[in-house]
Amino acid sequence: MSGYGHEGDERTFAALPPARGAAFARTWWGLAWLKALEDTALDGQQLKAGRRHARAGAVGAVSVRPGRITAVVKDRDGTPYRSDVLVREFSEEEWDRLLDLAVDSAGHIAALLDREMPPHLVEDAAAAGLELLPGIGDLEPECGCEAWDHCPHTTALSYQVARLLDEDPFVLLLMRGRGERTLLDQLQERSASRAARGGRSRGDGDTPGADSTERGTTGGMPGVSAEEVYAEAFLLPPLPAAPAAPEAPGASPSLDTETDPAPGVDPAALEFLATDAAARAHRMLRDALDAGAAEADVPRAGGVAGGGLSGGWVPGGGGFDAVVPLLTAAQDAVRLAVESPLPWITARLTAGSDRTRGEMDLATRAWQVGGAAALAVLEEEWTPDAEALAWAAARLAEAWEDDERPVLRRSGGARWTAVGTDAQVRLGEDGRWWPYFKSGARWSPAGPPDRDPATALAAAVAAGPTGAGG
Repeated sequence: MSGYGHEGDERTFAALPPARGAAFARTWWGLAWLKALEDTALDGQQLKAGRRHARAGAVGAVSVRPGRITAVVKDRDGTPYRSDVLVREFSEEEWDRLLDLAVDSAGHIAALLDREMPPHLVEDAAAAGLELLPGIGDLEPECGCEAWDHCPHTTALSYQVARLLDEDPFVLLLMRGRGERTLLDQLQERSASRAARGGRSRGDGDTPGADSTERGTTGGMPGVSAEEVYAEAFLLPPLPAAPAAPEAPGASPSLDTETDPAPGVDPAALEFLATDAAARAHRMLRDALDAGAAEADVPRAGGVAGGGLSGGWVPGGGGFDAVVPLLTAAQDAVRLAVESPLPWITARLTAGSDRTRGEMDLATRAWQVGGAAALAVLEEEWTPDAEALAWAAARLAEAWEDDERPVLRRSGGARWTAVGTDAQVRLGEDGRWWPYFKSGARWSPAGPPDRDPATALAAAVAAGPTGAGG
């Protein structure tokens, strides 16, 4: 036998269970293998005996390597015999031709990856003088029983191999000299090489003035069919592991230079913005690399998954929209003020967003308890429609027992104040209740929101001047 096998191209399959009453092959290529066996064997009685051995489960583990399949087959009296069936390997030149045929059609590769033997590949190979499937006389037996033709042991082995071929046509290609991994690697290399040559096979000439459409080109640029690209994607190696996130964001560049800044440019403010951008990018990177980031409950601005107000009141079920709207300049000023440790930056942000110092203090407190959603509840008063008001009234009615229900006065929009207290609850457009307490002449956020208005009101009472937080 020729020695064109590649190191490591060997597979061992566990012994198959008995196949009582079942066909040994269902696929057309499995049946072609059996036809080669039956056309090669000279004694029909040996074939029948081999089928009985195979059905009884007498064939042990099957080893498949280039040019040879091997198994220990037990005779009816339990005597074991090493049995081999030899298949001619392809030469390197024959493999070159077969690989070229395979990459010529994306369908060939896709079918092999689906564990199917593409008929057109077999036909194309035959036209090129390559017989992928064995024919008469191609299955050469060797057995420890010293029979000169196919005996019951080599026949039983061949029947079992038909079952293996049904499940994986790469077994046949391994017999011909290439294992699955080796074959796929070579197909990938050949496909990449062909793409670099503009889709032309090795040896294709570049005849001056040749019609570009015949070479799969358009306007002088190489063209590749979508089918081919899709099929060859399976040959690409997996993406490398994502890099680890740095422990901290990078330091912003220093803008303190000897060159005077342009009019209206504040280098210190730019340094602050660069530092903020680096910190946000670092957080985004860590979230993206964190396997649990998608499950995190991070407050975001916007409506609620499940519906908004435009089509009727449908409060959210606890989550937020996956898409985060861009912040307005006024909202971003509050975010930056929360992040800034420098009073002069906070002062500039306050003036730039047309807020007073007291308004910015309340805004930063709201941001700290709930981000943009909390800021909207503080600064924007919305008026629920009739359906939303009915929903809110029902929630308020069922939140307390009759003897515990506080007297609530609607204070305009979506705000309800507990009479006789400095506590208030506000309904956000996302269906959550936000606690507020009165400090002086202003209403101030008392904490994070809750789905239960009674819990939110209790937090507001506790934070007020008469509560534990007063």
